[in-house]
Amino acid sequence: MRRRLGRSGRLGRLRRPDRGGIAIEAAIVVPGVVGLVLLAIAAGRVQTAAGTVEAAARTGARTGSLQRSVAGADGPAKESALAVLRQQGVSCRTADVHVDEGTLDLPGGPVVTVTVRVTCDVELADLLGGPSGLPVTKHLVGEFTSVMDRYRGT
Repeated sequence: MRRRLGRSGRLGRLRRPDRGGIAIEAAIVVPGVVGLVLLAIAAGRVQTAAGTVEAAARTGARTGSLQRSVAGADGPAKESALAVLRQQGVSCRTADVHVDEGTLDLPGGPVVTVTVRVTCDVELADLLGGPSGLPVTKHLVGEFTSVMDRYRGT
């Protein structure tokens, strides 16, 4: 066996360089890192879709509150909420927009409120760009209440 002096001046054995060590480490670590990145992207897409559902409820409530009466607010509130979902590219498997009337007691007297609740079942495959054969859905709910404009009444 051949011996040679190491850095410290001691005799040591000649070492063979590790061959393939980095490739094995990469084969173990890379799939886990890629999986974490894809999981973060998926969580971000779900959060963005949830924000869009909230924005749809907010827009629907504001549109409904600008109508002359709560009875006339139902149609425009639903249309504007669904329009926000379409504009933002959120395709719901089932979408429901529910408009309710309420009252809020204030020191100046009671005021009428419009509450819009938007529910949307989004396929995770639509959000993640994967195959649409998977029936996995995420149930998203957004709700917002707006005060009816008292000066627009009939």
